[in-house]
Amino acid sequence: MTDARVCLVTLPDLDTARKIAKDIVETGLCACANLLPGTESIYRWQGKIEHGSEVLMVIKTRQSRLKELDAKIRQLHPYAVYEFIALPVDYGNENYLQWLYESTS
Repeated sequence: MTDARVCLVTLPDLDTARKIAKDIVETGLCACANLLPGTESIYRWQGKIEHGSEVLMVIKTRQSRLKELDAKIRQLHPYAVYEFIALPVDYGNENYLQWLYESTS
């Protein structure tokens, strides 16, 4: 197991996703944020099944930055209830992980 984490966040549109991604990379809260537009989400919201198009942001960071990263996304995210899920990285390329750690110090 490593200290690296991959976080998943869904956003309503590409402009919002770009704004948040730029902010969290510039502030060193993450090393990288990939934006995957065209994600179709089907979910239960307020007793109804909803569906819509979203942007999935895949964030690479470290465990020690998660709470601060979540707080920053909470400030910038337009949803009242937003997705923020952190997954552990069991293994990764040593050079990539070193870059990730250096980028989030």
